[in-house]
Amino acid sequence: IEVAGRKVLNFCANNYLGLSDNKRLIEAAKQAMEGVDPSAICLVLVFVFTALVNIRLPFAPNGGLIHLGNLPLFVAAILFGKRTGMIAGGIGMALFDLMSGWTLWAPFTLVIVGCMGLVVGAITEKHQTFPFYLLALVAACAIKIVGYYFAEAIIYGNLIVPITSIPGNLIQVGVAAVITLVIIHPLRLAVEHTGLRK
Repeated sequence: IEVAGRKVLNFCANNYLGLSDNKRLIEAAKQAMEGVDPSAICLVLVFVFTALVNIRLPFAPNGGLIHLGNLPLFVAAILFGKRTGMIAGGIGMALFDLMSGWTLWAPFTLVIVGCMGLVVGAITEKHQTFPFYLLALVAACAIKIVGYYFAEAIIYGNLIVPITSIPGNLIQVGVAAVITLVIIHPLRLAVEHTGLRK
């Protein structure tokens, strides 16, 4: 098939009715989405991916959690910019904290993950290339490690215990980063094709 003037291989079989290129259907979908803010949809995706795809860490003495909420956060920030990344990440994950027994963490999560989304969006806003995606995700990882280290130091009143959370945070961001780097280009093409991103 041809997308944005380039021939690409289509790995999905969802066009058996021949409607994916139907101009009237595409226009109707665009009109339906005009009043919808991508930040709201992305916020829900961050919350759902955090809530439904998570593993509690057995080796962290104060708990700890690995989840896939960073995946929609990174995708949102890259596709829709720093505002959407900040809102979706910060509020989506803080909402998870409030609703799942991690309430004490919610203010820290709001700020730390909001900053992650802001930085990823800011770095990739004008540079939609692999090296900038990678730079943005490394920056997000650094924000998460440093931010949660100090959050734990404040909560537990100890500078040593937060070190035990670093491996889990590295795994969490690393898995989301790898998946993001694999899927972001086709998603970006799809978003541009449908007109969701102005």
